[in-house]
Amino acid sequence: MSRIVAVAPVLPPGRHTQREVTAMVREMVLPGGRTDTSARSRLLDGLHANAGVEHRHMALPLEDYPRLGGFTDANDAFLRIGVELGHDAVATALKSAGLTPSDVDLVLSTTVTGLGAPSLEARLVGPLGLRPDVKRIPVFGLGCVAGVAGLARVHDHLVGHPDDVAVLLSVELCSLTLQRDDTSTANLVASGLFGDGAAAVVVVGDRRAETLGLPGPEVVATRSRFYPDTEGVMGWDVGGTGFKIVLSASVADVVQRHLGADVDGFLDAEGLGRDDVAAWLAHPGGPKVLTAIAAALGLDGEALRRSREQLADTGNLSSASVLHVLHRAMTDGTARAGDAAVMMAMGPGFCAELALLRWSDDTPEPRP
Repeated sequence: MSRIVAVAPVLPPGRHTQREVTAMVREMVLPGGRTDTSARSRLLDGLHANAGVEHRHMALPLEDYPRLGGFTDANDAFLRIGVELGHDAVATALKSAGLTPSDVDLVLSTTVTGLGAPSLEARLVGPLGLRPDVKRIPVFGLGCVAGVAGLARVHDHLVGHPDDVAVLLSVELCSLTLQRDDTSTANLVASGLFGDGAAAVVVVGDRRAETLGLPGPEVVATRSRFYPDTEGVMGWDVGGTGFKIVLSASVADVVQRHLGADVDGFLDAEGLGRDDVAAWLAHPGGPKVLTAIAAALGLDGEALRRSREQLADTGNLSSASVLHVLHRAMTDGTARAGDAAVMMAMGPGFCAELALLRWSDDTPEPRP
C-alpha cells in the first residue's frame, strides 16, 4: 500500500460571486456585451444560476479577461500563475507532512488548461529545492479524471518503491480557456461551472510511512475504466484560439449507465460492498453529474455533501477538485480508524478512475 500524508489545496486570491463572473462572461462572449438581452443572454443567466456554484476563484482580475489578446496571452498567464500556485501547494503539503523538498523522489504533475515545455513541475525543481535526481512525470489530457488517476499512478510507483516520497501536483486555471465570442451552449455551460485552483498531495510508500511514523489514509487499491465510443463526450478542440470545450449533454447518462456496476466490481474484488464505504469522495463535475452518481450508487443526499459544498465554494476545478474534496474528508473530523472511502472521477475518453482508501489505526485526530 501507499499512504496519503498531506493534502494542500490552493486557490488564487481573487474570489468572486457567480453573479460577478456572469457579468464578465457576458461582456466577453455575447455580441451585445454587458447590455446584451438576447435569448443567448437569458440562457447564460439560467445556466450560471443552475450550476450549483456560488463563488469562484479566478487566476486574473475580472477586468483583465476581456483584454487577453488570445491563446498566447492566456497560456503565458497560465505558466506564470500556475508556477506560483504550484509552488505554494507543494511547499505547504511538504511542510504539513513534516518533510522537506530534498525528501521527494517523484513528482507527477497534471493539468489540462495550459501547455509548457518545460512543464510545470520542471519549473519548480529549482525554486522549491527539489533534488537534481528527482523523477518527473508531467501528464496532460486526462482532464477532470486526473486527480484520481494521478493518485493511482503515484500509488503504482510507490508499491514498487516502498521507501519513496512522491508528490502529486494538480494545477488547473480553467478561466484562461474561456473562448471569446463563442456563444455555443457548451462554452456557456463551462463558463458557469469551472473555476481556478491547485492542489498538492504527498504520498509515501508503506516502508517510509512506517519508518517515519507518518499517519494518513492508505491507498488500498485503484481501478481504471474506459468506455468505448465515447470520445466525443468531453474534451477539447484545440485550435488557433486555444482550448474550445467539448461537453456533451450525455455525460450524466454515461455515468449513470456504467458507474454502479464498475464500483460494485471494484469493491467486490476487495471483499467489500457499498454498505462498507463510509465516505464517497466524488469529483464535483456539476449538479447533474453528482445527481447521476448518487442515482447510480443509490446514495442519499448526505453522501456527496462534501462534493456539493466544494462545487458551491469554488466551482469545478477540473483535476484539482477531487483533491480538495479529499482534503475536506481528511480535516472535517468525521473519519475514523478503519473507515473505507472511495474516490472517483470521470473525464475525457470517456473514462473513470476509482481509488479505495482506508483510514489506518494510527491516523490521529484531524488538525483544525
